[in-house]
Amino acid sequence: MTIETIVKERAGHKCELCSSEENLSMYEVPASPDSTAASCVLVCGTCRGQIEDADTMDQNHWRCLNESMWSEVPAVQVMAYRMLKRLSGETWAQDLLDMLYMEEDMIEWAEKGIALEALDAVQTLDVNGTPLQAGDNVTIIKDLPVKGSSLVIKQGTAVRGIRLTDNPLHISGKAAGTNMVIIAAYCKKM
Repeated sequence: MTIETIVKERAGHKCELCSSEENLSMYEVPASPDSTAASCVLVCGTCRGQIEDADTMDQNHWRCLNESMWSEVPAVQVMAYRMLKRLSGETWAQDLLDMLYMEEDMIEWAEKGIALEALDAVQTLDVNGTPLQAGDNVTIIKDLPVKGSSLVIKQGTAVRGIRLTDNPLHISGKAAGTNMVIIAAYCKKM
């Protein structure tokens, strides 16, 4: 039996968050400890769209969490927790969050996903505020001394095929024949 079949049967062919029966699909909860049916939820198109794009959130739609947060399925509880955290500025959502009881390891799983969402939301920007992507080419906008050496990367030096780092304030690339980490604010996208 496939994971999707297991999840659909467990959910009774309804969205595990809002109970809708329309446009259902399996959603793997980010930062899951494994890749089994226990780390997936069955969601409708409305829930999925709002989970993946916080800008489209309809707070009234999520009042359904009043029921689904009590699910015995860990992945459903984790998603309910994350969505209530997003809506914690709403009194009703904060009240539900205060009532929600979860095991310590599930809270860690839920918080880990929230931290990953926050990281994804922060973009690496050049000096002009233009978003940088892996593979972009940039120009250095001022002379930069290289820490730990007497080398200075001159203004106007091209860095081709940059890589993004874990820190959104930095990029990685090859300048003057050396791989190095460069502060993104000192670069301009070509």
